[in-house]
Amino acid sequence: MVETHKRPADTFPKLLLAHARSGPARPAFREKDLGIWQTTTWAQAADEVRRFACGLAALGFRRGMNLAVVGDNRPRLYMAMAAAQSLGGVAVPLYQDAPAADMAYVLENAGIDFAVVEDQEQVDKLLEARAGVPGLSHIIFDDPRGLRNYAQPGLHSFDSVQALGRTHDADHPEFFLREAEAGNPDDVAVILYTSGTTGKPKGVCHSYRALITTGHTLAEFDRLSADDDVLCYLPLAWVGDFLYSYALSNIVGFCLNCPESPATVGSDLREIGPTYYFGPPRTYESTLTQVMIRIEDAGAIKRAMFHYFMKVARRAGLRLLEGRPVPLTDRLLYGIGEVLVYGPLKNVLGLSRIRVAYTGGEAIGPDLFDFYRSIGINLKQLYGMTETCVTVCMQRSGDVKLDTVGQPMKGVEVKISDSGEVLVRSPGLMAGYYRRPEETAEAIDADGYFHTGDAGFFDADGHLKIIDRAKDVGRMADGTMFAPKYIENKLKFFPFIKEAVAFGDGRATCNAFINIDMDAVGNWAERRNLPYSGYTDLAGQSAVYDLIAECVEKVNADLAHDALLSNSQIHRFLVLHKELDPDDDELTRTRKVRRRFIAEKYAVLIDALYAGRERQAIETQVKFEDGRQGVISADLAIRDVKTFDSATPAADARKAA
Repeated sequence: MVETHKRPADTFPKLLLAHARSGPARPAFREKDLGIWQTTTWAQAADEVRRFACGLAALGFRRGMNLAVVGDNRPRLYMAMAAAQSLGGVAVPLYQDAPAADMAYVLENAGIDFAVVEDQEQVDKLLEARAGVPGLSHIIFDDPRGLRNYAQPGLHSFDSVQALGRTHDADHPEFFLREAEAGNPDDVAVILYTSGTTGKPKGVCHSYRALITTGHTLAEFDRLSADDDVLCYLPLAWVGDFLYSYALSNIVGFCLNCPESPATVGSDLREIGPTYYFGPPRTYESTLTQVMIRIEDAGAIKRAMFHYFMKVARRAGLRLLEGRPVPLTDRLLYGIGEVLVYGPLKNVLGLSRIRVAYTGGEAIGPDLFDFYRSIGINLKQLYGMTETCVTVCMQRSGDVKLDTVGQPMKGVEVKISDSGEVLVRSPGLMAGYYRRPEETAEAIDADGYFHTGDAGFFDADGHLKIIDRAKDVGRMADGTMFAPKYIENKLKFFPFIKEAVAFGDGRATCNAFINIDMDAVGNWAERRNLPYSGYTDLAGQSAVYDLIAECVEKVNADLAHDALLSNSQIHRFLVLHKELDPDDDELTRTRKVRRRFIAEKYAVLIDALYAGRERQAIETQVKFEDGRQGVISADLAIRDVKTFDSATPAADARKAA
């Protein structure tokens, strides 16, 4: 491990200073600004952090304070976190797309005095939130555009704070290094707020020791080094970005590449060509949707070639990736497919240089997982949550199963409780929930095991298989298992389906809500000259219902072969008149379905599904981006779909019994 002058590099500020000494000219950040990639070296990053930290100190930031950070992935926002940590403070990143009211809750709960934000949009939201958070005294912005005439008290530019820092540093030259050296590995480095699936978000406190130990385990597991490249595009507030970008960059010294904007992530990905990539399933889903849209727009020859070679990929790609024997004919065909289809496709996606890719956060559909691996991308699943620094189980290269999340990582203990819940004890376990000792004691038992709330089991090879959230796994009326997330993931594999919510616990049949993907279905409709005026109009068209019914019936045909879930085939569905939205509290900021809230909000639609009605009128209140509220009205069609007889011996035996 790299050492500082006085103590081991056991905090992120110490690691930053160590990289600035050992590789001062190596790139620490790249940011695309006005179409040009700008590089910041480790030495430059350390200087910027030092100036900003001294500026914060001059404004009154002290050890033990919390610093909120809000915005897209920007080098200066990462540096702001490092500056606060250098002073003994704690970084508290917030979701940049959250409305002011949601931010106000976190700002108040975390006791925020100082906030660093990206631009005018975030300044406006924090100024609005400040009315209910009187302790928020200083707001510092990076991008000054649109803020020239803002004169609110406590509002500062990033540059002006650094100017204060230069003066403070000149007057107190030993201050910064003394404060950085005073950091302890058991100090809290960050507070990451959970997505709030079942209630208000909780602040998860992680120490440097937990994060750095976990980071070293990850780096060793897949041989990550300073030569790797990563594109930072995930929310700063998500544990996946903090660990896989910020923490690992400090630990192994690779460069963080920040896209120009969320809208340019695809093109920026192609230009950077990362070697290591991490994303939640929704990222891979949306990417595949765009691929399928482009294929449908292609000429007949290209479409036929794509579908032919994808069949070859499904036959041979996984075997080749895992080093298993493949017949010579398939090997040759796959090689041709690499030249004509897979290689160009990976290049378009920006994944040509990928050595290892991860997905986590929630279950990924087996078909989606199979697609990426079959074209030669070493995509692997991991399992974890905010409270465990993510890393609990991971799939090893060459030992990947589509329906598991791998084996426990080094130093991690996993056991299954008598009720089937997954329990975890690891070096990466949180220090606790911020200001919630009772909930901390409830989550971590006397033996130090964290209760994940997930239902799962180990297979014969020691791989963990997650069924669903324990609270969501239920039983159909006939006593067979009902796992809604598993069904929803199968539906979301189709590019036309963006979200799905399945119902069936305690009922005789499984029914579902569907959200169409506006891009994919809109493209499909335009090719067929079907006019529409917007989402609600498109979602209600009979032709769209026919399209979605085909997808649902394919899922049912697949479920018919599943011994555990063959009785969970979908009997009826409707296409919702609006997209499920975090601003309407239907999804979390990480786009996880808030199942109970949706069941309550749309109870009239669920009743209609199970009452056998063919239509149901509904009015739904929605929130607009500018804070206004409105109402969307619709008369929704409800469609019956075909189900299939069980094709599994186990299910047949169960029916006979």
